[in-house]
Amino acid sequence: MTAFEETVARLRGAGTFFCAGSAIHISRAPGRLDLMGGNVDYTGGLVFQSTIREATWAAVQRRKDQRIVFWNPQMKQEGWLERVDFDFSWLKDEPSVRELVNRTPESRWTAYVLGVFYLLRCKYPSLVTSGANIYLESEVPLNRGVGSSAAIEVAVMKAASAAYGIHLQGVELAEACQWTENVIAESACGIMDQAASVLGDECGLLPLRCQPCQPGPLVPLPAGLRCWGIDSGVRHAVTGIEYEATRAAAFVGYEMICEWEDLELTRDESGRISRFVEPRWNGYISNIPPSLFRSQYENRLPLLISGEEILARGKTHPDAFTAIRPQVQYRVRACTRYAVEENHRIETFVELARAADSEETEERFRLMGELMFQSHWSYTECGLGCDATDLLIELVRDECGPGKLLGAKITGGGGGGTVAVLGNEGAEESFRRVVRRYAEARDYEPHVFEGSSAGADRFGIRNMSGV
Repeated sequence: MTAFEETVARLRGAGTFFCAGSAIHISRAPGRLDLMGGNVDYTGGLVFQSTIREATWAAVQRRKDQRIVFWNPQMKQEGWLERVDFDFSWLKDEPSVRELVNRTPESRWTAYVLGVFYLLRCKYPSLVTSGANIYLESEVPLNRGVGSSAAIEVAVMKAASAAYGIHLQGVELAEACQWTENVIAESACGIMDQAASVLGDECGLLPLRCQPCQPGPLVPLPAGLRCWGIDSGVRHAVTGIEYEATRAAAFVGYEMICEWEDLELTRDESGRISRFVEPRWNGYISNIPPSLFRSQYENRLPLLISGEEILARGKTHPDAFTAIRPQVQYRVRACTRYAVEENHRIETFVELARAADSEETEERFRLMGELMFQSHWSYTECGLGCDATDLLIELVRDECGPGKLLGAKITGGGGGGTVAVLGNEGAEESFRRVVRRYAEARDYEPHVFEGSSAGADRFGIRNMSGV
């Protein structure tokens, strides 16, 4: 029995949160390390993700009334509400749910849980007929760019669906969790965090084509390689204006290219997540070949354009989850280029990883590291870099060489958070030297992410039967 299960058993035995006589359903969902991918999960690109050891645990027990009570002791450390009590009757529609979770800054995190129950109630009304008690514990650091919100959503969705007799797994589970974050939490994330938490495993990395969610077979990290994550200490959030502006700018560039090519954009409501499509690239910017982009479109796109100028064009903004803000300056050329070229870098990286057990292994590893460095500086061009992560990259570069470290990049939505590092198996001393030098330079002891763990589907559901 794990420490979390022991806590749940104590809570049930004491009758303080869970009660005897009704089953408790337990799930576990890990965070993720974005080895390659970052911001192409919303432009239809390929991403390459690892789970981390740290995870969120959820225990769900059905109630006999309509109350939804959840408790997450971790949130008290953040100054947020740790225990919240809602009623299903309050969840009338999407605006009412958003209003509930945004009553105070301290309650905003509840969107990741309440959104799950709203979705399940809407989709499975004949099964979700009563409320539930939900207890959460998480080892995933918040706002560090390792998918902490996705881990909460996935853990709760997995355990809650099991409690109500709903079989939810795989891509369907990941898409349901992404919907919760997009629509209820109003965070313009792509699918990679949720998919990695659901589908990942400790035996390999997940290649995922985000169109909208096409997972490939897990790819083992090549023998002789290791990857780590270093928390920069700079808090990251995909609800921040820099992330939103980067995403919006890519779609503005896409809309301009479609106009030049006389491609009509239409809204597609057939999937869980609404999006715009056209007949050539199917709505995915990352489908544009880099050679075509460089030769036909790049120099025609504006380097910088204000939201006011964009709105004055009178065109439909082809992204349902970002708004064009008149006062914001948008880096349209750099952000569109990133969506196109980063996808090509990732495709190359994954093929190198698959072929790394063949001849010329050292050169293949070196190329993988160089692709990570290129990815990092592309973030900076989009406006998603920061001094702390740039320092980490330079410290890693100082330790590169045969048998040592190979490359590094900022991860996820950028703007801080965690840096992913790739190195040779014997590069532990070089890696620890990077961590020490960073700690001295920033007067901050960074959290180090090492190892991986089973995704939510692989872990499954553990039942604590009613007694």
